[in-house]
Amino acid sequence: MYSILLVDDEKWVRTALKWTIKKTGLPVEVLHECTNGLEAMDWLRGNPVDLVLTDIRMPVMDGMMLIREIRQRYADAQSVIIISVHDDFCFVQQALREGVRDYLLKPVEDDAMSECLKKWIESRQKEAVAPQSDPDPAEMSPVKKVLRYIDTTAPGQVTLAEAAKRAHLNASYLSQLFKQEMDVNFMDYVTDLRIKEAKRLLKNTNLRITEITDRLGYADIAYFSNLFKKNTGTTPSEYRAAGKRTN
Repeated sequence: MYSILLVDDEKWVRTALKWTIKKTGLPVEVLHECTNGLEAMDWLRGNPVDLVLTDIRMPVMDGMMLIREIRQRYADAQSVIIISVHDDFCFVQQALREGVRDYLLKPVEDDAMSECLKKWIESRQKEAVAPQSDPDPAEMSPVKKVLRYIDTTAPGQVTLAEAAKRAHLNASYLSQLFKQEMDVNFMDYVTDLRIKEAKRLLKNTNLRITEITDRLGYADIAYFSNLFKKNTGTTPSEYRAAGKRTN
C-alpha cells in the first residue's frame, strides 16, 4: 500500500479527493492531510510518504514553494503530483520543469485520478533503486542518535534535555561529547539551524515575525531579532524586505 500526503487549504476539496482516490481501488491511501506547504514540510520532517498530492494556490506557503522545498531537502520532486485549475497552467509548466511527476485539473474526475495514479505506481515499480534500510538505533553512537533526533525535529522544538534522553546520557556529558565530535557547542549548532529556518520562513512564507519567533522556540521577539541580526547582519524585517526586492 502506497501512502499519500494530501495538501489543500479547502477541507471540502480534500474530502472529495480522498473519496476519488478511494474509488480508484488502487493500492494507495491518504495517510495525512495538510492545509498549506509549510504545514506539509513540518509533517514530512518526521513522516516520510510515497506521494505528495498538492494544490498550487494556498496561503502561508503555496504549492510551488512546497515543491522547491521538497527538492532542496529530499532532492526529488518525482513523487509530487499537483492539482490546479485551468488558469494555473503557467504554474503547471513551471512545476513540471521543477520535476513533478504529473498534474490533475480541478475538478478531478475519477478516470483522471485513476489514470494518473496508475502511471505513478507503474513508474515506482519500474524503479531499480535498491531500498535503503535505516540504521539500527541500538548500533548508533550517542552523537549520531542526537543528530538523528535533530534532523527529525522542528528546530524550535529541539532541546538539550530531550537530546540527552535520546542518547541515554546526562545533559552535561552529552554537551562535552557533542563538542568533541562535532567541533561546535550543542546550542550553537541548534541556533545555526534555527537561524537557517528563520531565513527560510521569512523568505518563503507570509508568517508574521512574532509567529516565526514562536515557532523557533523563542519567547521574546526582541531577543530573537537581536540574535538574528548578530548572525546575519540584518534584522528579520530587513532580511524579508531584501528577499522581496530580489524576487
